Amino acid sequence: MQKLSDRGINLLFQSGAILLALLFTTIVLVLSDAPPIEAYRNILIGSFSSWKQFSDVLVAWVPLLLATAGLLVTFTAGLWNIGIEGQITLGAIFCTGLLRLTLGGDVPPWMAISLSILAGMIGGALWAALAGVLKTFGGVNEIFGGLGLNFVATALTLWLIFGPWKRPGIGSMSGTEPFPMELWLPQIPGLRLSVWSILIAVIGIAIIYLLLQGTYFGLKLKAVGKNMRSAYILGIPTTRYMMSSFLICGLFAGLAGSIQVVAVYHRLIPSISSGYGYLGLLVAMLVNYQALWSIPVSLFFAALNIGSIQLPIVLKLDSALAGVLQGSLVLFVLIMQGARSRFTKRLLR
Repeated sequence: MQKLSDRGINLLFQSGAILLALLFTTIVLVLSDAPPIEAYRNILIGSFSSWKQFSDVLVAWVPLLLATAGLLVTFTAGLWNIGIEGQITLGAIFCTGLLRLTLGGDVPPWMAISLSILAGMIGGALWAALAGVLKTFGGVNEIFGGLGLNFVATALTLWLIFGPWKRPGIGSMSGTEPFPMELWLPQIPGLRLSVWSILIAVIGIAIIYLLLQGTYFGLKLKAVGKNMRSAYILGIPTTRYMMSSFLICGLFAGLAGSIQVVAVYHRLIPSISSGYGYLGLLVAMLVNYQALWSIPVSLFFAALNIGSIQLPIVLKLDSALAGVLQGSLVLFVLIMQGARSRFTKRLLR
């Protein structure tokens, strides 16, 4: 009965958070002289009115889920890996670089794609390791170190696109020269969606779930995240576990960047990360470290991103409205978690 009562209280506060986020977004729409019902309806239409639009939601869902999966590991270790945006970008750079090396060679396409994805994962892990070294050995806060590395990764991308990897004749903001179709992950005819990318994302989140819930590594990582000093006293090598969490997150971020190259854009573009790293931070906070919940929540966030594209076209509204709803949802969930905690303590008293 007590467990049932706790679930009821949790559901009540979570529902309140959703209602408050919708109310806040509605107030923003009213102040902007926009019809709230029409705005929400257009977001739904833009996401689910056809199989093509829903497939676009799935295209956005895959890298977002992979980024979230990696962030769950660093969050469990008590680390804010803000540098995941740069890690996604480095993954895309390494993936693009290896694909360029295979052009005109005798490497079978399936092997070239596989090796490029692996290279992307290594690139993301190396960039994450740099953030980890700055944190664990240099005493640099991972937030500031990560943000700095994000800017470096963006600058490196632009240098490659307008320098060594520029299109024949002149560099272009549209990115590098697209790769031939044989170097793309196989797609569903008529759509941008690859079944292989969905399979990779599902396997990835399953691995993270098993890692955090069913292994001694996950248990020790939680101990480090809860109280690093106590974990160290108990004999857990905290530095090693912190570095491991950065590396695992970087592997998943690099995988997300690779998917962006081989399954979505088929080239390197300036904004290859598409903000999925920052969005993944919101999802990871919202699911409260529960890996399985990240599947539907990241799908919901991806749907908001894709559906909001309709707003400038139909209602002359900025598509950033989806970001307002996403951010306010996380904000009110965190507020409600604090309120629930205080409410529970009062009940116990």
